[in-house]
Amino acid sequence: MKKIGIYPGTFDPVTNGHLDIIGRGYELFDYLYIAVAENINKKTLFTVEERVDMLKKATKHLERVEVVVCADALVVDFANQLGAKTILRGLRAVTDFEYEFQIATTNKRLQPNIETVFLMTRAENMFLSSSTTKEVARFGGDVSSFVPEFVQEALKKKFNK
Repeated sequence: MKKIGIYPGTFDPVTNGHLDIIGRGYELFDYLYIAVAENINKKTLFTVEERVDMLKKATKHLERVEVVVCADALVVDFANQLGAKTILRGLRAVTDFEYEFQIATTNKRLQPNIETVFLMTRAENMFLSSSTTKEVARFGGDVSSFVPEFVQEALKKKFNK
């Protein structure tokens, strides 16, 4: 039986922290889906299509990774549709844990057959978030150590810098 995982997120934009979790998750699973969420609670800078394109570009060297869109579905239901038995999540700090714990326990109640696995980010990525990255880029700050070069260029275009 193949170990299939799903790594859901908004990825607006994808950061080096996300890519770290993807790379390490890649080693844990036979196949890894990256599920780009259309989160109705978040106003995104990039369209779903742009976020999917960035993730595909960032993971093109990983042959057992597929970028998909998760729209109008609970992640656990989408995971079931894909045959994934594990949800992969990254943790940066204690504040992430409280939120992620709540989501994981809710998911377990909804779909007892699906587990959530947490990976701690590497120390150099602990401060990274898509929100902070966008804020720094919005004001012309250097985000070259936060995101791949093509994401940096996409941010510059969005903010006309």
